[in-house]
Amino acid sequence: MSVLRRIKSRSRLLHKGENGQAQVEFALTILFVLFLVFGIFELIMLVYAYTVVADSAKEGVRYAVVHGVDSSAPSGPTCPCSAIDGAAGTGIVKTYAKYSFHDISTMTVTADYNPSSINGASACNKAGCAVRITVSYPYSPLLGLGWPTVTINAAAEGRIAF
Repeated sequence: MSVLRRIKSRSRLLHKGENGQAQVEFALTILFVLFLVFGIFELIMLVYAYTVVADSAKEGVRYAVVHGVDSSAPSGPTCPCSAIDGAAGTGIVKTYAKYSFHDISTMTVTADYNPSSINGASACNKAGCAVRITVSYPYSPLLGLGWPTVTINAAAEGRIAF
């Protein structure tokens, strides 16, 4: 019996300093898991913001292409054509992004028209001209946490066909 008693007492001495080990491991693990969950959430929101910016650029190109030669208000760099602020299609881009709960005040939209020699087109709102809408949006993380601001760039191109 004395041998068994010695083993038990040594066992107690070895395990005496492990009273808070589970709490420390839990605290470290939960911090890692929370950081991972918030990081995945921010990544999802970044991809969502990129999708909104890219879709907004496509909507601007669609507007510029549809309001081509035969329109009573043709699209072109000198005609705002119901655009909110500047070249045709740019206001449409910001309006589209606004409905996705994004801050459009920091969004930069540029419209670039390339005249083509097709059908003798010299003005930008003629059939055969290409239009490119470029959107730049500085995305700031929702939760902060020291993550940097990322600039999202997207562009879409189309050709006025009619």
